[in-house]
Amino acid sequence: MHHTKEERFQEHVLSKYQIYNSIFMTLPFDAITRTGVLLPLFQELCEKGFASQKNPTEIVDSFFKQYRNNPPTEEQINLLFRFIQYIERQVVLFDAIEEATFPIINNMDGRGTLRNVKEEAEDKNKKEALKKYLERFKVRTVLTAHPTQFYPGSVLGIITDLAKAIEKNKLEHIKLLLAQLGKTPFFKKTKPTPYDEAVSLIWYLENVFYEAVHRIYDYIQNNVFEGEPLPNEVINLGFWPGGDRDGNPFVTTEITLQVAERLRYTILKNYYKDLRKLRRRITFEGAENLVIALEQKIFSQLNLPMKKGTLTAKEISKDLSEIKNVLETKHQSLFIEPVRDLINKVHLFGLYFASLDIRQDSRVHTHVMNTIAEIHPYLFTGLYSDLSEVEKIKQLSELKGKIDPESLSEEMARNTLASIYAMKEIQLYNGEHACNRYIISNNGSVVNLLEAFAMIRLCDWQSPTVDVIPLFETVDDLQVADQVMETLYTNEAYRSHLERRGNRQSIMLGFSDGTKDGGYLMANWSIFTAKERLTTISRNYGITVLFFDGRGGPPARGGGKTHQFYASLGNTIEHEEVQLTIQGQTISSTFGTIDSCQFNIEQLISSGIANEVFRDEELTLSDEDRATMTRLAELSYKAYKDFKSHPKFLPYLEQMSTLKYYAKTNIGSRPSKRGKSSELVFSDLRAIPFVGSWSQLKQNVPGFYGVGIAIEEFKKNGEFEKVRSLFKSSAFFRTLLENSMMSLTKSFFPLTAYMKEDPEFGGFWEIIFNEFERSKALLLELTGYSELMEDSKAMRASIAVREKIVLPLLTIQQYALREIQQLKKENGDPDLIEIYEKMVTRSLFGNINASRNSA
Repeated sequence: MHHTKEERFQEHVLSKYQIYNSIFMTLPFDAITRTGVLLPLFQELCEKGFASQKNPTEIVDSFFKQYRNNPPTEEQINLLFRFIQYIERQVVLFDAIEEATFPIINNMDGRGTLRNVKEEAEDKNKKEALKKYLERFKVRTVLTAHPTQFYPGSVLGIITDLAKAIEKNKLEHIKLLLAQLGKTPFFKKTKPTPYDEAVSLIWYLENVFYEAVHRIYDYIQNNVFEGEPLPNEVINLGFWPGGDRDGNPFVTTEITLQVAERLRYTILKNYYKDLRKLRRRITFEGAENLVIALEQKIFSQLNLPMKKGTLTAKEISKDLSEIKNVLETKHQSLFIEPVRDLINKVHLFGLYFASLDIRQDSRVHTHVMNTIAEIHPYLFTGLYSDLSEVEKIKQLSELKGKIDPESLSEEMARNTLASIYAMKEIQLYNGEHACNRYIISNNGSVVNLLEAFAMIRLCDWQSPTVDVIPLFETVDDLQVADQVMETLYTNEAYRSHLERRGNRQSIMLGFSDGTKDGGYLMANWSIFTAKERLTTISRNYGITVLFFDGRGGPPARGGGKTHQFYASLGNTIEHEEVQLTIQGQTISSTFGTIDSCQFNIEQLISSGIANEVFRDEELTLSDEDRATMTRLAELSYKAYKDFKSHPKFLPYLEQMSTLKYYAKTNIGSRPSKRGKSSELVFSDLRAIPFVGSWSQLKQNVPGFYGVGIAIEEFKKNGEFEKVRSLFKSSAFFRTLLENSMMSLTKSFFPLTAYMKEDPEFGGFWEIIFNEFERSKALLLELTGYSELMEDSKAMRASIAVREKIVLPLLTIQQYALREIQQLKKENGDPDLIEIYEKMVTRSLFGNINASRNSA
């Protein structure tokens, strides 16, 4: 009998969670307060309370009255903090069970896996086309430091061990690990440095990606290329912590170099571990001494600083090939497989493991150029800041030289130049791929790109081995992106740089700031159409454009069902590579184990293949569908802009949400807003706290606001059929709406229903609630579903369990926020206010971790 994915979820995940959770609840951590006994009672009260329109304060009060006959405030607060600790650990337990059962719930050979792709190619006589495409197509996953989910390493270790124990149903061991979990502290007292963030993410490279990426490459080489050499790596890894300087003053040149050193150290350590295993097998004459020599060579490099390192990836490969030859000629190829594997790993990861990207804001580059012009005026004719755009372009294109960062007194300018010298140094020791991409965020003009390009050439780098990558993110920047690129393609200096780089131009598009700026439909459609225009213009000039998507976890920041998204793009958008950022808790939820990492990277590879090798012609949108999509985007953009300019918009976020508590969580190394002033300004808001704050309120506004209003407009004009036709014919639009439904599914308005009585914010709350109801009703009507996410029942079931686990946590959070407001009104005890503020901050963690892609 074949079980559906949802049935497998109920049987393997849910039932296990119920069993292990009940064991966890009865472990004797604090027999005195009986937290484990009381939490389920509190949970039930929350569910019943919201169902009968009670507010969080009434729910908490009724709990203390019913089960604890009104203990003193201090005792109440202690128990609520204990509840938070328990719930956080329940989330970890649920994560571990989902990890352990991943291969059972997901079909590891099913749709979107490589095995499935290979078989489909054989059936359709497309094996040659598949080979041809895989000789050049690449997927680049870039891990970024937006650490909204940062379990410390000790907790990650427990999750991994717990998942293994659960897989094998080792009850005693699970009990011990649950006890360890109960005692292990979950969060940092101090803000992590960018280096700490890098170390936390390198954990995933070392323990997960190393194996998963190699397995995929190995499968392709053996099964698609039948063992022939495959020069294309197919998968490249990228890395931002330590290189992403945008808005993070704590990323210094020293940190960039330290991270590069740590990446080199980690990959050498992994090679060394593999060699140790080899040595136990290869004990034959003429081969054993070679293995020992290489092992010692790598060991001697392990503790050397990068600058003292003399070993190259080429040399390791050469030694390994020699070992392979001896095994082939003298030892009947015994144990040749692990040697081949290691040769492949060195081919995939070199000495750098993942490419460290450097990123900085265009406004900083303008500032650096002005600073250079003041101190080295001979570089320009005329005062740089007064030059016209045309003059700037002409003069910037001709600049080169060698400016010493120390000659600049201003710190920001000095650090920005120093980061380019660091790139050269990292390339020298770890190879070119270790650090060869410079990303300009907030790029809106030709000058923005040429300032960065000139700056690189002023660091004694005439023909830089660096890709200069503009990042277009706001709706306005996206609108002019193709004109900007055309001007650059016709600029002599830049064009000859591109020729040296193989006529390939990477362009990054930002989903998160795009959505914050333009609302959900507009951001996604602007990016789609910008990519089409950029593809056309690049093809006209004989340039292969590579799109790099800055997507976050949640749909509002470009996350959601990524595979479907890429498979739905069609031929009007270049797809030689799929490059995307993976952020925050998406790393642990989507790439957290070797199985899930392999499965999800394979999905990305197969989405490119689906688009190129198996493409259906009807992916091109008809003119009418295009007009519908454009109008929907414009309508929702207008609705979102009106919403954003509502006088209560920022005050609501400041006073009613957890926005200002994000800075206190110590989970990220960068500030939660860009500006210095105490007044909240929209443009200063970082996308992560912005999207996250809505998610904590369980009102995922950025993922749906404007969708309902836009569709309703069509319906009022009797044009609902047009939206229906777009939904039927466009996989892109369907994917957008499915992700929007996920945002709606994760919303829960009874939590904040008390706000509609608020004299100041009641009306504003109603606006949001009405758009939620409207979007939900119209999406159900359009899709013909009877409930949201009807097509992804297993995912919906998983979300439902997570929501159930964190409901008491959210109730506590809202209760604390309400207590703070009340105390402030009455000029209450400042110490008590501080305790409740701690409670809010503390409750952020568990909820961020549970929702898997809230920020």
